[in-house]
Amino acid sequence: MRKSHTAFACMAIAFVFWACSGSKNTPVPTPPVTTTPIADKNWSFETSAYFADEFDNTGKPDAAKWGYDIGAGGWGNNELEYYTDGSNANVANGKLTITAKKESMGGAGYTSARMVSKGAGSMLYGRVEVKAKLPSGVGTWPAIWMLPDDYSYGPWPKSGEIDLMEMVGFDPNVVHFTVHNQTYNGANGKGAGKTIATASTDYHIYRIDWTPYAIKSYFDGELVYTYVNESNGFATWPYDKKFHLLLNIAVGGNWGGQKGVDDTAFPASMDIDYVRFYKMIDK
Repeated sequence: MRKSHTAFACMAIAFVFWACSGSKNTPVPTPPVTTTPIADKNWSFETSAYFADEFDNTGKPDAAKWGYDIGAGGWGNNELEYYTDGSNANVANGKLTITAKKESMGGAGYTSARMVSKGAGSMLYGRVEVKAKLPSGVGTWPAIWMLPDDYSYGPWPKSGEIDLMEMVGFDPNVVHFTVHNQTYNGANGKGAGKTIATASTDYHIYRIDWTPYAIKSYFDGELVYTYVNESNGFATWPYDKKFHLLLNIAVGGNWGGQKGVDDTAFPASMDIDYVRFYKMIDK
């Protein structure tokens, strides 16, 4: 088709002084692909939480708000624990306690809990705030983090991960915020750390403000890191889909187990005072 169209064009403009046949193979320049950067509209957030757990009940966590990832197998990180269906999570005295124990189950030498928010505990843009006191001990690896509800862009890391807080027991009181995606993941994830001297003895607030422009991390209200939307698609910004919250203590693993596991540290617990989700006010 291309050749017949070119020949017809040559006959139709034969009176022109330059030869069409000399230009028929000249490539047509392709205009550059441009993206419009996302503007920072300085979004604000509602002051009343639309999803919250103040952990005011006694016994097991509210089943309408929380589910569990269950089992062993390393969870992609060579972790050593078996996550139970709730026997390692309990609510009392206004707090949730997740406890990692030195006990055998399902072929693993430790048990723990990995809680997953349900129902309204998913969001696309907004503020997430968790007040927590972290475990201590070499081999512990507590995390407060988010994963996509649906892996629309493919398996990890393509569909993204947001870590509000991670700490490894061999590096006590150094808390980390990190995002993972197709371009930046694993040890090359984007984020920052901060030393909080009382991370394991007092409660501290771990928060993100997530908008179409950026994900901003705060520890006790102090801005720690800003990950800006590069406006070049899901390879760096898969964060345009709903995510849910996870709370867990891993044992060992590729990062948490780099200095081994001190069995005398168990049982080791993470206490959560509250979890709150706030809607972003659109502009």
